Amino acid sequence: MATIATTPHDHDASESLAERIRQASAEGTPLRIVGGDTRGFYGRPVEGAKLSTLEHRGVTFYDPVELVVSVRSGTPLAELEAVLAEQGQMLPFEPPRFGISSTVGGMVATGMSGPRRPWAGSVRDFVLGTRVINHEGIEQRFGGQVMKNVAGYDLSRLMVGAQGTLGLLTEISFKVLPIPGAVHSLRIEVSLEQARNRLADWGREPLPISAATWLDGALHLRLEGGPSSVAATRARIGGDDLDGGFWNALRDLALAFPANGNDDAPLWRLSLPHRTPSLALSNTPEETMIHDWAGAQRWLKSDIDAETLRSACRQAGGHATCLGSREGPGSAEPFTPLPSVLLKYHRNLKAELDPKGIFNPGRLYAAF
Repeated sequence: MATIATTPHDHDASESLAERIRQASAEGTPLRIVGGDTRGFYGRPVEGAKLSTLEHRGVTFYDPVELVVSVRSGTPLAELEAVLAEQGQMLPFEPPRFGISSTVGGMVATGMSGPRRPWAGSVRDFVLGTRVINHEGIEQRFGGQVMKNVAGYDLSRLMVGAQGTLGLLTEISFKVLPIPGAVHSLRIEVSLEQARNRLADWGREPLPISAATWLDGALHLRLEGGPSSVAATRARIGGDDLDGGFWNALRDLALAFPANGNDDAPLWRLSLPHRTPSLALSNTPEETMIHDWAGAQRWLKSDIDAETLRSACRQAGGHATCLGSREGPGSAEPFTPLPSVLLKYHRNLKAELDPKGIFNPGRLYAAF
C-alpha cells in the first residue's frame, strides 16, 4: 500500500482529553469545545469550561492511491490541505476556512461546504469514519477507512454538523479526490432570470461546471475538469475571464455582501430547493441577494424579521439560518425551530449520547 509517512494515533493525547471529560461528567460541568475558534459566530454561544483540541493534531494515515486520509481533529485545515495538495489531491467539498487557525474538527462539527458542494457533495458525503470520546470518557471508533465498511458509519456522519453536542471528535477519516486537471472562471453579465434559465438548460448537459453564483448583475461560473472539456465549454459559453480568488472569498464569506439597510445587519443563509423562484419578501428584492449553488443557497444581509423570512423559506420548502457576523452571533436564533416530532428525536438523541448535557450545551438549540 502506497501510504505517506504519518503520525500514528496518539493514545496519550486522547487520554488527556478523555480524563477532562470524565471529570466534567462526574462534576456535571458543561464543556465548551474549541479548536481554532474561527467558527464561533455560527451557532448559539456556549457557557462552559474550555476544552481545546489544538494539541491533538496530525495526519495519522494517508493512502493517495486509495484516496483516503485520517487526521486528528485539532489539525489546522490548511495543514491537511497542504498535505493533500502535495499529492495532487483535495477535499472535494471545498470547506470554508475563516482563518489560518481553522481546524479539521471545527470543519466537520459545523458541516459547512463551499461553492463546489452541489456538484461534488457535502462534508457528510466524504466522511468515512470517526473516533469520538463519549460522555464516559471512552474513545470509540465508528465507520472505517473504506466506503464499504458500514459498521457505525451512520453515527460517524451524524457527528457532521452536530456542533460538538454529541461527543468530542478526536479523529476523522475522509475520502479525497484528485485536483481537476484544468480550472477556468467566467463572468457573464445577465439578469437573474436569464441566469436561472441558462443554468436550467446547462444542467441538462454534462458540462464541467463546479460553481455557479449570481450577484451584481452577473453570473459567475467555474469550470473544472479535463483541459479539452474546460476549453470547449469556455469557448461555447463566452463571457469575461474571472479571477479564481472570487471563489475563495465567497467560500470564506469574505465578499462584500449587499446590505439591505443596516450595514451591521446579520448575515442570513437561505437553503432552498433547486430552481426555487423569487421569494415573496417585501422591501427585499432578490437582486440584493447573492445566489450561490445555482440559487439553492442564497445569502442575505438584512435586519428583516426572522419569522417573516423563515416563513417565506418554509413555504418554498426550505429554511433560513442566521449566521450573525464574524464578530459574533446575531440576535435571532441561528437555526430554524424544529417541528415537535423532530425536536423530540433530537432531545432523545442528546439524552442518549450525552445524558448529563456536558458537550456544548445550547449550541444548536436552547433546549439542549
